[in-house]
Amino acid sequence: MKQSLLVLSLIVLVSLQSCKDTDSQITFHKSHETSRANVPFSDAVETEDLLFLTGQIGKDHKKGELVSGGIEAETKQVIENIKDVLEHHNLSLDNVVKCTVILKDINDFQAFNTVYTTYFKRKPARTTFAASGLAGGASIEIDVIASK
Repeated sequence: MKQSLLVLSLIVLVSLQSCKDTDSQITFHKSHETSRANVPFSDAVETEDLLFLTGQIGKDHKKGELVSGGIEAETKQVIENIKDVLEHHNLSLDNVVKCTVILKDINDFQAFNTVYTTYFKRKPARTTFAASGLAGGASIEIDVIASK
């Protein structure tokens, strides 16, 4: 009986310890791009294991405008913007585990995918859908989650 009580006590203690609230920290990062200094959202949100990037559009941040050249050019700029943010946090596209892709026109899927596959060699999980309008008149927006 005493042994059973001791074993039960140890099980309860271990269970409570594993459920103990840890001091995990969430860090909200402002953009390193001066043109995005006053946006009402974080450029990236960091947890112990993951980095969540805000959605990127095909905007050249140095010029302050969308790149021209259609969906292929915008897709390339979007991914270059993502690379830039990841590199700022000492990560790369190889750390990306999930992409969410929003296209203005689902008919652009094949052209987008042609560019996308040249960048994401590790094939992160992905969701792609179309929406009737995107911020800044963009044709594409992508957000990613990266593992640290």
